Amino acid sequence: MGLPCTSFKKPKAGRYLFKDGMSAFSLVKMLRSGDQALVKMTIVKEWTKELFSAKMGSGKKFDFQFDSLQMISYLNNADSLRAYGVDTNTVMSLIIPDTYFHKWNSSPEKLMQQLYTAYNRFWNEDRKAKAAAQGLNPQQAMIMASIVEEETNRKNDKGNVASVYINRLKQGMRLQADPTVKFITRNFQLGRITGVHLKLESPYNTYLHEGLPPGPICTPSIESIESVLNAPQTDYLFFVASYKFDGNTFFTSNLDDHNKYVRLFHAEQNRRADSIRKQKALQAPK
Repeated sequence: MGLPCTSFKKPKAGRYLFKDGMSAFSLVKMLRSGDQALVKMTIVKEWTKELFSAKMGSGKKFDFQFDSLQMISYLNNADSLRAYGVDTNTVMSLIIPDTYFHKWNSSPEKLMQQLYTAYNRFWNEDRKAKAAAQGLNPQQAMIMASIVEEETNRKNDKGNVASVYINRLKQGMRLQADPTVKFITRNFQLGRITGVHLKLESPYNTYLHEGLPPGPICTPSIESIESVLNAPQTDYLFFVASYKFDGNTFFTSNLDDHNKYVRLFHAEQNRRADSIRKQKALQAPK
């Protein structure tokens, strides 16, 4: 293809999508305008800034020119984050799950600027007022929502779970949220929290420390955020999964009732575990 050399005086670096049959004029126009093929970044749930950053870079899920090291360095730079009103613990509270588009040769700073714009758009005056009515600012609401997100997938339970933690917070009780302990271990598939886990020293351990953890334990869904903002007025302080293992949850306002349901749950859990062990023993070769 013959192109006048003057056409390339000011091409813009980047990644471009060249289509079959593209005219010389269209090609030059695209290169000079910087009309790049965009990187699609769909964020559903991210647990840590390290895992989020690890997805950045050539050939990775988020195929940017910059790499994971550059991204995590930016997220760990307190001076860079100050402009967004967050620190290295709360920075992930800026991420609203959605699909974003960026140029391939974007930068961590530009990416965060877009996320911050989306965050401010989401946190309109109505949502800020709802958070304030719960005694929370937007960042605190995001942290609370991250706990709700990790506690339950059941839409019908999210509001009541949120009300439990809001009530505990208002009464000066420790949140005692198992997902915060799981976050400390970084084993996000951890099935059962033990006494050893509850003693892990960390500011994120809500069994040991009062108040909210220093930052979110995941990027919560819109549904979980809204469950915090619109949490029903209840007197619930405790909850536990149904001992019938039917997907339901028992919410209670006093410790005696809660402990009763906990005992029933553990008894059924142990019974099922024993049954599985016996079945395996019968099936084992003799």
